[in-house]
Amino acid sequence: MAFLNISAGPVRQAAERLRPRAGIILSASVIFVVIGWLAPDETMRFAVLVLAAILAMAAFWITVFSSSALAPARHAALTLAEFIVHDSAPSIVTGLDGAIICHNKAAGKKFDMAAATTLAGALQSTLANPGAILFRMGTKAETMGAAQEDIVTRGGHVRIAVHRAGADQLLWRIEKSADKPQRSSDPMPLPMLTVGRNDAILFMNRAARELVGERARTLDRVCRKLPLRSGQLNDISTSDGVTSCLVVELEGTAGRREVFLLPGVAATERQPDGWTFFDELPVPLLKLARGGDIQLSNQPARDLLGVESCAGKVLGDFMEGLGRSIPDWLEDAAVGRGTVHSEFLQVKRKDKEVFLQVTLNRAMEEGETILIAVLNDATELKSLEAQFVQSQKMQAIGQLAGGVAHDFNNLLTAISGHCDLLLLRHDQSDLDYSDLMQINQNANRAAALVGQLLAYSRKQTLRPEVMDMRDMLSDLTHLLNRLVGEKVTLTLSHDPGLSAIRADKRQLEQVLMNLVVNARDAMRQGGDIRIETENLLLKEPLRRDRAVVAPGKYVSVKVIDQGVGIPADKLQKVFEPFFTTKRVGEGTGLGLSTAYGIIKQTGGFIFVDSVPGAGTSFQLLLPAHDVIEPVATHQPEVKTVADEIDGVVLLVEDEAPVRAFASRALQLRGFTVLEAESGEDALELLQDDDLKIDVFVTDVIMPGIDGPTWVLQARKQRPDVSVVFMSGYAEETFGNSQSKIPNSVFLPKPFSLTALTETVQGQLNVKSAPVSA
Repeated sequence: MAFLNISAGPVRQAAERLRPRAGIILSASVIFVVIGWLAPDETMRFAVLVLAAILAMAAFWITVFSSSALAPARHAALTLAEFIVHDSAPSIVTGLDGAIICHNKAAGKKFDMAAATTLAGALQSTLANPGAILFRMGTKAETMGAAQEDIVTRGGHVRIAVHRAGADQLLWRIEKSADKPQRSSDPMPLPMLTVGRNDAILFMNRAARELVGERARTLDRVCRKLPLRSGQLNDISTSDGVTSCLVVELEGTAGRREVFLLPGVAATERQPDGWTFFDELPVPLLKLARGGDIQLSNQPARDLLGVESCAGKVLGDFMEGLGRSIPDWLEDAAVGRGTVHSEFLQVKRKDKEVFLQVTLNRAMEEGETILIAVLNDATELKSLEAQFVQSQKMQAIGQLAGGVAHDFNNLLTAISGHCDLLLLRHDQSDLDYSDLMQINQNANRAAALVGQLLAYSRKQTLRPEVMDMRDMLSDLTHLLNRLVGEKVTLTLSHDPGLSAIRADKRQLEQVLMNLVVNARDAMRQGGDIRIETENLLLKEPLRRDRAVVAPGKYVSVKVIDQGVGIPADKLQKVFEPFFTTKRVGEGTGLGLSTAYGIIKQTGGFIFVDSVPGAGTSFQLLLPAHDVIEPVATHQPEVKTVADEIDGVVLLVEDEAPVRAFASRALQLRGFTVLEAESGEDALELLQDDDLKIDVFVTDVIMPGIDGPTWVLQARKQRPDVSVVFMSGYAEETFGNSQSKIPNSVFLPKPFSLTALTETVQGQLNVKSAPVSA
C-alpha cells in the first residue's frame, strides 16, 4: 500500500501548508534568543527575548493545529487502506477534487501511480478523456452515494465504480468488464493469412496459427514452394508435417493479399479449374465476373439468398438498396478504384427481410479480373439501426407535432373566443348568425385535429380512471354500429373474468372508433368485425415489433377484420402520422398515429398483424388493475352567470389576441381585469400592497419567467389567491410544478368563453368558501 498524500478539505490543506512553516518559525525564535542574549542593552535584550517567546508559542500552536486537523484524514485513509489492500482489482481513494490519497498494490501495478497526483492523470493512458468521465461519476456519487459505468477502451471494456467514503473522500475501483469479448473467439474459423510485400505475413488468425503450429513471419515458412497457386492444392508446412491444402489467394489493398487455407480436401475432389473447393468453404462466397455475372456460389451463400441455384443470374437479380448502380460499384472494385468495397445490401426475398454486408476482393484467373464477394448476415445489425432511426424519427415528429399543436391552440383560442364574443351580440334571426356558427364549428373541428396531433406526440391532457372494458364497450356499441353501416356486422366477445384497466375513457373510445372505422373501410363489400377482450398473463418479457412488454397482467383488446389486409412493406409505417393507404380525400392519416400516441401515453402497447387478402388484426395491451376505484362525483357549487360577481383577476398572457379575448370575456361577466404580458410585469404590478387580487389567470409557457414560477413568488406575499393555469400543452407537462401550488386548476387551450368564465368563477367561489376545521 502506498500513501501518496492526504489532501481532502480546505482546513487540512491549510494545515499541510502551515506545518512546515512551524519549523521555520521555531528556528527564527532560537536565533532571536541568541541575538537577545548577546545584546549589550538591557531594554533591547528584553524586547528580543519577548519576540522570541512569541515566535516559539506560535510554532507550538501551529504544530498542535496541523496535527489535530490531519489526524482524522490520516485515520480515514488508514481505514480505507486496510479495506482495499487485498482487493485484486485496482482500488484508489481520492478526495472530492480527484487528488489521490492512497491506492492498493493492484493499482500500482496497473497504472503509473508514482508519477500521477490525480486519478485523471493515472487513467490518462487508459481512457481517452478521463477528466469528463470522472467528473460525471464523482458528481453522481456525491449525490446518489455510488455510480458505475462500463466504458469501451482500446484494450476492451473497463468497468469503473465509485462509492462515497465519508464526507470528502471517494473510493474508486477499476476492473475489466465481465462482458468483454473473449479473445479466443474467432469469427473466421477458416485458416487465413494476411500477406504483405516481400511475402511478409502481417497477420494469422487463430485457425491458421493452430494449423501451422506457430506465428510464422514469412510465407516461405508456411509454403516451401512459392509462388502460391490459387485454387489448387499446395504443400503447407503444419505442426504435423507437410499437408496438402487448397489455397485461395485474394488481392487486397495497399499491396496486401488475403490467403485462405483449406486442409483435408482430396485431390480427386478437385476439377481442373480448381474451384470445386468453393462449395466446401463455410463462409458465404460468390465468384463474380467483372460485369456482375455470378459464376460460382457456395451453399452458405445460396442459403442467405434463399435460392437453390445462381446459374445465369447477376448480382442485381438478388440484391438491392445500394443507392447507386451495382455494375458501377463492381467496376470500381475490379479496377481498384477507391479503398473500401464493402456495402450493405438488402436481399430480394419474399419470405423474410435479410440484409447482407458484401465485401468485394479482386483476384486474377487466366489473365482476367474476377471478384470474390464475401457475404455476412447483417440483418440483426440493420434491424437495430432501423429501430434506432425509427425511434429518432418518431420522437422528432412528436416534438414537431407538439410544438405545432401548441401554437395552433393559441390561434384557435383567439378565433373561437372572439367568435363567442360576436355570438353574444347576434341572435338566431340575425343574418350573420349562421356564418358565425360555421366559424365556431370549424374552429372546433380544427381543435379536434390539433388534439390528434397532441395525442400522437403524447402531450395531451388525459383524465384516467379505473374502468371495466366490457361496460365501456357496451356503452359504445350503439355508436360503433352506426359507424360500420348495414353491410358490416360488429360482434363482441368478452372474457367473463376480465380485469379492470386505468385509462382515459374518452380517449380510449376514440382509439376503438378509429380502429373500427379502418376495419370498415378495408371491407368495401361488407364482412364481420370482431372485438375480443381477454386477460393475458405474461410470465416472461414479450419481445415483438421492436418493443419489449414487461411480465405482468394485461388486458388484451383485439379488433379483427376480414378486409384486404396491409402489404408487408407498409405494415411498419401504419402508425406514422399522415401515412395512409386510402385514396385522396378519404382519410387524414392521423387515425392510427392518434391511437398509437394515446395507448403509449396510457402505458400500453399496440400491435398489428395482417395478411394481404385475408384481413388485419390490431391488438391493444393495457396494464390490468385489480380494483375499480370509486369515481368522485363532488362538484363545487358555482354561481350562475346572472349572479352578481365582484372579483379582481390578474390576467397574464404573452399572446395578445388570447389576452384580449380573455380580458373582454371576464369583464362581460363582471370581473375587474388587470392585464400583464409576462411574469415579470405581473410581479411588478403586485409590488403595490394596496392592490387586491382574487384570482391569478396565467399562461404556463411564456418568454422569461413561466407561469408556475412567477405564481410561486407571488404566493409568498399573497398565499390565499386562487390560480387558473392555461396552456396549449398537456397538463402533465408541468404537473409537478402545479402540484406544489395549492388551490390551482388547469384550463386547456383552446377554451370557450363559457369555459373560461366558469373556471374563474369556480376558483373565486373556492376562495370565498368557508374552511371547515
